[in-house]
Amino acid sequence: MSQTHCTIKGIIQQILARKKEVIWGNIVAITATLLVVLTPLFIPILVDELLLGKEHNFIAWISKNILTTDTKGYVFLVLGIIIFLRILSTFLSILQTKIFVSISKNITYHMRTSLLNHLKRVSLKEYEMMHVGAVTSKLVTDIETIDGFISSTISKFIVSILLLFFSAIILLSIHWPLAIFILITNPIVVLFTVKLSRNIGTLKKEENKAVEVFQSTLTETLELFYQIRAANKENYFFKQSQMKAEALKEYAINYDYKSEAAMKFSYLIFLAGYEVFRAVSILAVAYSDLSVGLMLAIFSYLWVMVGPTQDIINFQYVLATAKAACTRINSIYLMKQEPLKDEPINPFKEKESIDIEVKNLYFSYKKDKSILENINMHIKQGSKVAIVGASGSGKTTLANILVGFYPIDSGEIYYGGISNQFLKFSTIRENIHLILQQPKLFNDTMRFNLTLGNTYSDKEIRNAIHIAQLDDVIKSLDNGLDTLVGKDGIKLSGGQRQRVAIARMILSDPEVVIFDESTSALDIHTEINLFEALQEFLSSKTVITIAHRLSTIQSAEYIYVLEDGKMVDSGTPKVLLSKDESYFSSMV
Repeated sequence: MSQTHCTIKGIIQQILARKKEVIWGNIVAITATLLVVLTPLFIPILVDELLLGKEHNFIAWISKNILTTDTKGYVFLVLGIIIFLRILSTFLSILQTKIFVSISKNITYHMRTSLLNHLKRVSLKEYEMMHVGAVTSKLVTDIETIDGFISSTISKFIVSILLLFFSAIILLSIHWPLAIFILITNPIVVLFTVKLSRNIGTLKKEENKAVEVFQSTLTETLELFYQIRAANKENYFFKQSQMKAEALKEYAINYDYKSEAAMKFSYLIFLAGYEVFRAVSILAVAYSDLSVGLMLAIFSYLWVMVGPTQDIINFQYVLATAKAACTRINSIYLMKQEPLKDEPINPFKEKESIDIEVKNLYFSYKKDKSILENINMHIKQGSKVAIVGASGSGKTTLANILVGFYPIDSGEIYYGGISNQFLKFSTIRENIHLILQQPKLFNDTMRFNLTLGNTYSDKEIRNAIHIAQLDDVIKSLDNGLDTLVGKDGIKLSGGQRQRVAIARMILSDPEVVIFDESTSALDIHTEINLFEALQEFLSSKTVITIAHRLSTIQSAEYIYVLEDGKMVDSGTPKVLLSKDESYFSSMV
């Protein structure tokens, strides 16, 4: 399977790539199959020789090699052999299942890993339009469908073909005219089921789509439950989820009963054929040299062929649903990713001065509506800069662009004289830390939400907590740093969550810090104490502050003013204050 898309051919190639496991599994499968195929011969031959006096030399061989001439001895000996062969066949089948399940689970694991690796580089634009439930459905439901297909392909399908093949050989050796009749008419059932299966893939695709819609609706409802309860709209939104669940029920019923009906009908055709074969076998005994014992053997082999034939019939439906699952999985691979870039030099490590320069930058979410136009900025290393403007002026968008969240339409951004076109996004984000206005927290401990899985000493964590004014918050928690903060940090206030985000920044120790309304939920007193505590930490760093409140940007050395996506003014606070009609002067 390609790392960029899902196809049936690719899945088969992935199976064949595991040569050692496939070969070993098939050796076990062939051995188990041979044991199953041989078993039905013993009793019918014994019937012929013991009860009907037919000569097959089976009893003579037993008498000569095992030294028994008693009828009971013959029967119990053959019974013991049959039970032994069935036990051995069962253990081999279990071993075969273990091997093939391992192959299947490894392939689906790599499929999920491939999808996750693709998702982690998907552009932010794609994420903003992504339904979490839909993606989850593809990573769970559709991958499980592929898993079922792989299991059917490398386990049941191969064994079924082998059973039919060996059974055909034995039937031909018993009575070739009857065997040819059976082998010619049996494929008609399979051809019939191929036609029935054509619509099953569409039905499965519709069911999985309904699963996706239900999961998306439910996930969004649960994620926004706090807001829903605040608006007293629980009944409405859970009713929407209930309606999607009802639609899912209808699609599931439609698929389940129609696919089951198709398989049952196919099986009915096979059973009708089986009865015809039995009738023809009786006629063969009456009008040819076929013995009653061998007729019973043929009946046994007809039943041996029932399972494999049913598996081949089912394979048609599994194949159809797997194709539908691949189509849905490929919708994830179609999501655009952030480009991979060669990085000739890392300016944050190899340059002494890391100025940030923005030249003639243009950006739009949609081609017909510009968000930022002709933005020019020069931010020197270690300087303290503010970006101000009314809501919707493009401040946050500009901050997101500086950390590489969105690709620009035109223009250049330079970091230490190196264009962003030649820098990896991971390098930019490792050295430029954006603190969001509404930071997201995990439903985990306070410690994890501070470290995000990175390793820091207790001293470093305590220092970050102290600077971020979180000492009292940690003391108030039942288990301190090991306290669970709840979904999206629900146990913390908005201001506390903002301070957690600031503590994260302190621990990461970046070269550049961008505050995007990052203290808007703090009261003036706490905000003043916070920035006083941050002063030493930020003294050597480049700081870009986006804010509405004058108190937040009072330490800025230079200010840029945005209006409707355009840089309408810039200068030192003193210069801007001297302009009566500037946005900055209106903040005072």
